[in-house]
Amino acid sequence: MSFRDILDAWPRERLEALYGEVTPARVEAALERRDRRIEDLAALLSPVARPYLEPMAHEAQRLTRWHFGRTIGMYAPIYISNLCAADCVYCGFAVRSGSRERRVTLKPDEIRRECAALAAKGFDNVLLLTGEAPRAVKPRHIADAVAIAREYFSGVSVEIYALDETDYRLLCDHGLEGVTLYMETFDRETYRQVHLLGQKANYDYRLDALERAGRAGVRRLGMGVLLGLFNWRIDVLWLALHARHLQKHCWQSALSVSFPRLRHVPERFTVRDLVRDADLVQIVLALRLFLPEAGFNLSTREAPVFRDRLIPLGITAMSAESSTRPGGYATRGEETLEQFEIEDGRVTEEVAAAIRAAGYDPVWKDFDHALTGLG
Repeated sequence: MSFRDILDAWPRERLEALYGEVTPARVEAALERRDRRIEDLAALLSPVARPYLEPMAHEAQRLTRWHFGRTIGMYAPIYISNLCAADCVYCGFAVRSGSRERRVTLKPDEIRRECAALAAKGFDNVLLLTGEAPRAVKPRHIADAVAIAREYFSGVSVEIYALDETDYRLLCDHGLEGVTLYMETFDRETYRQVHLLGQKANYDYRLDALERAGRAGVRRLGMGVLLGLFNWRIDVLWLALHARHLQKHCWQSALSVSFPRLRHVPERFTVRDLVRDADLVQIVLALRLFLPEAGFNLSTREAPVFRDRLIPLGITAMSAESSTRPGGYATRGEETLEQFEIEDGRVTEEVAAAIRAAGYDPVWKDFDHALTGLG
């Protein structure tokens, strides 16, 4: 069964009906159950579960420590291009965003300088990012960037446009470890309304991308929805169903979930479904109880105090000292167009100190390629 079949079997109306059936007794039963079903996740995400956040937090902490210990992986993004042929109305990179700031694709020597700057700060895991410009920034260019980054880091992942399986294999051949790709929203009509141009407008092609990456041999698959585009209680249930599908069909790949929340958006777009801090806490807790073995990533989109408070609630990886523009670490300073403003501007050691203060250990390298045969 494809994931599209699963989505068809769980339309919005059916998920709304699940929420309508939630009672305090169902929330309590979901808390007690070990092998939780989608009905249990709906109970834990429902408004009825708000008084139960404390016991949810205790269970989320227990499960996270059981599977991951007291560790938080550290990573940083490297934007290698801000060229974009897509028109995603919520994004600063969009081709019709109206921005006049400089668009560039980093050259190999510039990528090396970015890598060297982050390696000097202690990072050993990075995420390479581009805009949605497959004709201008071809898979071959991204593969070369992966190879350069592998000279500096043990873990190299990408967050780029969706690829064919053969292109994911090309990246793996150059040392790629992970692929992060957000569906943004699983609601087809909302997806159509906010993605107006480019390959990204193809909903089905993007929907199947992580599965193609898994078949190509990508070891880590990262997923998420862009919180604020659509009703978060519905989108998160679809996200959870997708996660379970990937765990079943891409069982050789480790799965992680990110929680990107729309904060600063272009003037032409208004966030229609605001996700409050309490909502995000509930999302993290409920998903941890539903996906106990998945990594949970938290970026610098969130404010420092809020990030620190989320550390013991299920988070397993955090970015630090991030730049969302090409050349933001060592090459071009403030010259280029950034994708979005960050909220947590602390330097790397400040974030690491906050992790230690919470009773956790910041981890810069969590495996060696000698153990995977990829060295």
